Amino acid sequence: MTIDEMRRELQRRLKKDRFAHSIGVANTAVKLAKKFGVDVDRAYTAGLLHDCAREFENEQLPAEAIKRGIEIGEVEKTMPLLLHAYIGAKMVQEIYGVDDAEIIQAIHRHTVGARDMTPLDKIIYFADMIEPNRNYPGVEELRDFAEKSSELDEIILKALDESIIFIVQKATLLHPDTIAARNFLLLQKTF
Repeated sequence: MTIDEMRRELQRRLKKDRFAHSIGVANTAVKLAKKFGVDVDRAYTAGLLHDCAREFENEQLPAEAIKRGIEIGEVEKTMPLLLHAYIGAKMVQEIYGVDDAEIIQAIHRHTVGARDMTPLDKIIYFADMIEPNRNYPGVEELRDFAEKSSELDEIILKALDESIIFIVQKATLLHPDTIAARNFLLLQKTF
């Protein structure tokens, strides 16, 4: 499937605002990819398709995960929305014909992060947080920080910190992969 065909298929499947978010993430991912020397085509494709499983309502996600053989952890049982990343990583293969392991992994990791994230993983994770349609307290500070910083790991660490603070303030569960992502960056800190 060409990128134009992917875009049309995604637009057909997603609600208008979710599709606009996906385009915003794709374009933001390209800007970040150029800045940090990551393949822009991969960044665009991963950004475009990162939320492809959001065509399903939250209550449908566990059944969709089971259908695809995805293990549902304790955190995901409580917060099924997190499953959309794992389901999306399967759907890009099933529906959109993506067989690029880096793109698939970036989609899989875009919501909670992971220990030892690749540059593409980091770009999709962060682009999802700061794309132009996002509007939440602190998003402008993250955008400004990304403009000023020359270190991708520094940006991701700040993003993870902000995400963890937000989750703690909401008194909801922290995903162990988010903690692992932050700890890994701190242990490897070279910036």
